[in-house]
Amino acid sequence: MPARRPGRGDRGQVAIEFVGMVPLILLLVAAVWECVLIGYAFSLAGNAADEAARAGAVHGLEACQAAAEEHIGAAWGPKAVCVRSGDIIRARVTLGIPVFFPGLDFGEIDGTGGAALEKEAE
Repeated sequence: MPARRPGRGDRGQVAIEFVGMVPLILLLVAAVWECVLIGYAFSLAGNAADEAARAGAVHGLEACQAAAEEHIGAAWGPKAVCVRSGDIIRARVTLGIPVFFPGLDFGEIDGTGGAALEKEAE
């Protein structure tokens, strides 16, 4: 068995392991952040579509598109389409899928909503 120099041991091993693990930890944090952004985008699109359909049912199609854009910031790049289908107003809101922050997109997410027309009592 070779002789060991006294006092050396495993000194510095923790520092080497830390340097090796930092990129993996940062990659994991970035992946989790991206998942959070995608989930938040789905939530925003669905809520904006529901709000737009409700506004369209009460105030008309013009209010539908305005309400959709009112509930989402411009950085998400919202596109709203509102149509009347019988007695139902349907709203479809499309957002860009963000990469690390809104504005840098790599795809689209759709949110849909519908509301029955509200008629005045006669």
